[in-house]
Amino acid sequence: MAESVEQLQQRVQELERELALERSRRGPGGGDGGGGRARIEKMSSEVVDSNPYSRLMALKRMGIVSDYEKIRTFAVAIVGVGGVGSVTAEMLTRCGIGKLLLFDYDKVELANMNRLFFQPHQAGLSKVQAAEHTLRNINPDVLFEVHNYNITTMENFQHFMDRISNGGLEEGKPVDLVLSCVDNFEARMAINTACNELGQTWLESGVSENAVSGHIQLMIPGESACFACAPPLVVAANIDEKTLKREGVCAASLPTTMGVVAGILVQNVLKFLLNFGTVSFYLGYNAMQDFFPTMSMKPNPQCDDRNCRRQQEEYKKKVAALPKEEAVPEEEEIVHEDNEWGRGSS
Repeated sequence: MAESVEQLQQRVQELERELALERSRRGPGGGDGGGGRARIEKMSSEVVDSNPYSRLMALKRMGIVSDYEKIRTFAVAIVGVGGVGSVTAEMLTRCGIGKLLLFDYDKVELANMNRLFFQPHQAGLSKVQAAEHTLRNINPDVLFEVHNYNITTMENFQHFMDRISNGGLEEGKPVDLVLSCVDNFEARMAINTACNELGQTWLESGVSENAVSGHIQLMIPGESACFACAPPLVVAANIDEKTLKREGVCAASLPTTMGVVAGILVQNVLKFLLNFGTVSFYLGYNAMQDFFPTMSMKPNPQCDDRNCRRQQEEYKKKVAALPKEEAVPEEEEIVHEDNEWGRGSS
């Protein structure tokens, strides 16, 4: 009997997963990697010129991180491999992340050359394909899975959710973090919808159209505000972003601002994954005054996203179930006033 469309789609997804895993396992000489270094099975702190991890492992010796090798156990999904996303991917690759999943549907253009990462000879290639080739050369120890599609379409959105849920370092387990490095609200809302439904923690990032400010924001479903809790005017007013674009007019773009935003994004990813320092719920960057505002936002109980409201209720139950800390009464200090030293006679 002929297979149903649903069965065929499931089989396609299974084959895509197998292909992604096989491409990830390929060594540096396997067609995509070029002439890079050999894989390193175990991170070492040995201080030699040939060790790409010695300076990272020094974080342990200096008391910043207790177990840097743990970086290899994490999988991070990056949506948008443009000015911020490509640099974010490179930084995480150099840090030795376990696995990167890259999502984008654009191609590299010569108009992108004012930014970091991509090179002129890559013009015409899909961004995820060009990025994977470059990143695999930088660090063949990292596993890569790339998807060249727009996550906002119905079919692709379901596949995107599947990979977030099952594309972790161990197939069948979820990724550890999702990073939004997109340049439009439609994609941000799609990521927000997926992460609220799955209870997936994610970090959103962005750079302003005038290129002199940016931000990052941590979203923990139920615990902190999601993107729909306090939406931008364009989203709240249900305005089609495409109608705002004018022929022959483009947004400004500075590699400096994008580099700064990517840097603070990855810094907070490392702090979140390796448990050191304080992770910012919101950190802004104003290049005109070199100002870095921070704040945290609580979730909106009347959020339009029903899964956000559901996550809020689950978080409240979780907090209520925590054991209450009993206040220990402080013992009153006895002061003897028999002499000028406050000590009594024996």
